[in-house]
Amino acid sequence: MSEEMNNNYKVGDLIYDANIYDGMNTNLADLQFYKRWLPKNKNARILELCCGTGRLTVPIAKEGYLISGVDYTSSMLEQAKVKASESGLDIEFIEADIRTLDLPEKYDLIFIPFNSIHHLYRNEDLFNAFSVVKKHLKEGGVFLFDCFNPNIQFIVESEKEQKEIAEYTTRDGRKVLVKQVMRYENRTQINRIEWHYFINDEFNSIQNLDMRMYFPQELDSYLEWNGFKIIHKFGAFDEEAFNDNSEKQIFVCQ
Repeated sequence: MSEEMNNNYKVGDLIYDANIYDGMNTNLADLQFYKRWLPKNKNARILELCCGTGRLTVPIAKEGYLISGVDYTSSMLEQAKVKASESGLDIEFIEADIRTLDLPEKYDLIFIPFNSIHHLYRNEDLFNAFSVVKKHLKEGGVFLFDCFNPNIQFIVESEKEQKEIAEYTTRDGRKVLVKQVMRYENRTQINRIEWHYFINDEFNSIQNLDMRMYFPQELDSYLEWNGFKIIHKFGAFDEEAFNDNSEKQIFVCQ
């Protein structure tokens, strides 16, 4: 695929508006899962890749863990720093690309939460991120991440009509309504999602949320090719076994 075509895949700026992001993403079902896998040793070093506004980073730091958060988007990290400061926490937040990250430390636990690998559009991008994880993981360390289990039937149905997916008021007082349409590209395995934003009852903009779909056997193989052993694969955050009807793919690897 040409570089020009790669650049056509993106996530809209408004989706990364920190207050709009936080208003939409209040569910913490994943937090309990990630907390269950924290090392017993509070001196362990933890690295969260794609930490966003610190939705998980801050609560984990509150548990007394030494956690660092990495994200590519400065506005999200600024919000994360505010949350840490409000909680009286000193958390290291690093602005970097997880495909090229190079830190001096190694970590006992590394995790990529919240479906973030769907924004690694090419196999090369995913493999580079896996290499970064391997390079920063201590011997015997654990690597966790979660993503969607592609549901072709859902994608096909969702292509037929615009669907309202969220309505909320942001921390800074904006009333937000989001409607979604999507179109799946078979060749690239990318789900082209458009979020139509209405702010304070007026149409604001259409924002792209393009997501690369990773199918179960494909992802299992990619992990093994890149030197990871899959210890567990769950289909939900309550750790039920992965099956045909699982909405999620949740990995615990070494």
